[in-house]
Amino acid sequence: MKEAAGKEATGAAGGNGAAARDLRLDFFRGLALWFIFVNHIPANQISWATPRNFGLSDATEIFVFISGYTAALVYGRTLDGQGLPMAAAQVLHRCWTLYATYIILFFAYTAQIAYTARAFDSPLFAEEMGIAGYFQDPVTALTQAILLKFRPANLDVLPLYIVLLLAFPLLLPALRRRPAAVLAGSAALYLAARQWGWNLPTYPDGGVWYFNPFTWQLLFLLGASLQFQPDLRAVLTRFRRPVAVAAGAVLLASLFLTLSWKFAPLHALIPVSLTEILYPISKTDLDPLRLLHFFALVYLVLWLVPAGASWLRGSLAAPVLACGRQSLHVFCLGVLLSFAGQTVLVHVSGSLSAQFLVTVLGIAAMVLMARFLNWYQSAERSRRHRVAATTKMGT
Repeated sequence: MKEAAGKEATGAAGGNGAAARDLRLDFFRGLALWFIFVNHIPANQISWATPRNFGLSDATEIFVFISGYTAALVYGRTLDGQGLPMAAAQVLHRCWTLYATYIILFFAYTAQIAYTARAFDSPLFAEEMGIAGYFQDPVTALTQAILLKFRPANLDVLPLYIVLLLAFPLLLPALRRRPAAVLAGSAALYLAARQWGWNLPTYPDGGVWYFNPFTWQLLFLLGASLQFQPDLRAVLTRFRRPVAVAAGAVLLASLFLTLSWKFAPLHALIPVSLTEILYPISKTDLDPLRLLHFFALVYLVLWLVPAGASWLRGSLAAPVLACGRQSLHVFCLGVLLSFAGQTVLVHVSGSLSAQFLVTVLGIAAMVLMARFLNWYQSAERSRRHRVAATTKMGT
């Protein structure tokens, strides 16, 4: 995931150095990781501070959109410099890395849940986290896991990204030459999937992917196409008061709608005829209202946070940036820590202070790992440069 993963952010810096890097990509990707970690801990009141409680879209939209944008940035450079075969090879290598990471995470997460269920004599943990089928028929469940069809709770984003990235080499040249045609096809697939209920199956039989790749591909390709069209990106993000007012109205309406799910008096103010039109607002199929809210939010955020914002290079933003640059590793750690946090709140203490402590310690662990990886990668690059320089002098 960084694009769901850490490698792409490094590549995004490219040969132009850190000065050419848009730090907003790392910052909002890192912030999304924090939100995902907090939201994955049930009964955590700190999650009230995350975007899902104030609008229709959430951290998933941030992740997928930035994933598409970053994929176009990194593999588009390879396409221009070394051609499609090398770009496709890099994408497939990245897919294999993501797949291997997912399988390792699957085993670690399943083992963590199984151990916790036994240690605390809580068999409902296995049911709640979606791995009961693994213990009933391990061979079949493992086979289905390898096929990305059997997944515990909270592991849905990685399989989605693997599938989206796997198809990317087929679209990369067309995105460069005819982005409008690619987006038209993507929109047609999105509408067809919503109309006829297209999705991929899961195990046990009867289930479907929580993030429908036939619909979420639209957001991924929108991000990719905008990266390829800087002039269009500049036009769309240029501040215009009427657009800003409309975006603000969308955010306020989304806030009211979201709060109405929590407070019955607000829900009573919404006409029944309107609720019949609005609902269901499906996250699985990426409801158009979620897209509308996300892009309204993006428009205002890009205006409020310009690319050269000085605070992005300050000490307060540094922990978030570190997580954004190592997002694959941080995501995996966050999945394991979120279940550990859930265990603490259920079996040790569910007090507000415990919720705060679990949240702070979890984010701190994610930041420490990200900073260690950033330091290690920087040291490795320096070592390779020294070796290369020494070899060149010796010849």
